[in-house]
Amino acid sequence: MAGIEELSPSVDTRSPADEIEGDEDDDELDETLVERLWGLTEMFPDRLRSAAEVSAQCSLSVAKKLYSFTRSALWVGTTSFMILVLPVIFETERLQLEQQQLQQQRQILLGPNTGMSGGMPGMMPPAPGKM
Repeated sequence: MAGIEELSPSVDTRSPADEIEGDEDDDELDETLVERLWGLTEMFPDRLRSAAEVSAQCSLSVAKKLYSFTRSALWVGTTSFMILVLPVIFETERLQLEQQQLQQQRQILLGPNTGMSGGMPGMMPPAPGKM
């Protein structure tokens, strides 16, 4: 029977006014989170704390150097692409546009079938220097 009594729910005898007052006490903290964490560090040995501090400083230093290297590499890569590759892309696009315009002119002058075949049967082929 003792086990049954332990499982029965407890009855809360506090009034709603007591709960409100209790909530106000919970909102006011005597110490900040940083102070609590700093207090928890005292339970670890000094060697472990100093090793963790050195590890954190090294990690921060590596992260800063990696960030700096990434910025520099991205700058070099972007400017190299703009100087070396973009002019080639623009020139290729310009040549393709010229060829397309020449083909449209030929198609307009000689008829719709000449754009694909290169000329009408029985006519002289176009001059090689004009393509």
